[in-house]
Amino acid sequence: MDTPKIQVLKPKYRVDECLEAIRECLECGWTGLGFKTTEFEEAWKEYTKLPHAHFLNSATAGLHLAVKILKDAYGWQDGDEIITTPLTFVSTNHAILYERLFPSFADVNSDTLCLSPASIEAKITPRTRAVMYVGVGGNPGQLEEVRALCKRRGLKLILDAAHMAGTKFPVPHPPNKGMSLRHIGTEADVTVFSFQAVKNLPTADGGMICFQDAEFDAKARKLAWLGIDKDTYLRSSMQGDYKWKYDVPETGFKYHGNSIMASLGLVALKYLDEDNQRRRQIASRYAEKITFAKCFNIPHYIISSQHLFQIAIPNRDKVLAELNRMGIYPGVHYVDNTHYRMYRHGMNTCPEAHRLSDELLTLPIHLGITDEDVDRVVDSLKIAVDIVDATQS
Repeated sequence: MDTPKIQVLKPKYRVDECLEAIRECLECGWTGLGFKTTEFEEAWKEYTKLPHAHFLNSATAGLHLAVKILKDAYGWQDGDEIITTPLTFVSTNHAILYERLFPSFADVNSDTLCLSPASIEAKITPRTRAVMYVGVGGNPGQLEEVRALCKRRGLKLILDAAHMAGTKFPVPHPPNKGMSLRHIGTEADVTVFSFQAVKNLPTADGGMICFQDAEFDAKARKLAWLGIDKDTYLRSSMQGDYKWKYDVPETGFKYHGNSIMASLGLVALKYLDEDNQRRRQIASRYAEKITFAKCFNIPHYIISSQHLFQIAIPNRDKVLAELNRMGIYPGVHYVDNTHYRMYRHGMNTCPEAHRLSDELLTLPIHLGITDEDVDRVVDSLKIAVDIVDATQS
């Protein structure tokens, strides 16, 4: 019998619960904006304690809205700069280009893969307006230091929390009053979460934009529905007599989420903490067993989503090919964006990111992974490394 393949990422759906939630939408005939999307937004605010949340069709849409709304509100000019990371999925940096702003690349911390505060500060110019910070794999890195830096230098902070659904910090209370947990997101002016197909809270696709400011939240809702000042749900018979009159004060986008995706999100949210705990257990087992490669461990005091478990290894591509021959399919997160044509202005400006881009390997981590699978991956990885080392000597 063939040895089962082990994939890097794979979503888990509680199928019966998801179908029952979707059934509600189908039976009442409401599958679009509203109904379940508003319920999901309220549940997300209750879970995270963030003041505002708007469900969208993708995190990419959320990042675009974040940049656009801040640009419009503060009068940023075309060509103004947002400091960002080259070690991310391209949607992070595309969102900057969408608004004709300039992505200025800073380097990453080699222990966290997140932006280095020192490198950010070195890249600030008179035209710098914001920092786009990515919590890679669920690791907040030095987010608190970056927050303080942005406040000191008058910069806006956009948190790309695509990997961070469920990441929490311990927060001390006054002396002798104990500790509590705070969900990621309060540190930034705006935080964007992803619920894409393989994320920890999968809705097939989707995202959530969470502004601190109520006016910006209201703006995001209008822009996500083509600039219309009243969404269809509020004008529908479900909220009273249908109101067909509305205004379109500005050009917007069709970025809103729908009730089918929100139904999946509502079910997944009930299990998010439990699922993330299992991911942390998998990561801990990897970290304990891998002594022959650099692991990127998230600090023990962070309750992380642990979306990824990454290592850095020489001859990564050859090791990856050997693992594939053994039925194991890791991933690469991410290719240094400055290798892409549109971002080549940053080539050779971020040495740590450039180096790590050639070494990073994401090991399989999802809820279908057993302890035995982890052991097989580690054993296979060691064999693959030995094979590649032998061919290099």
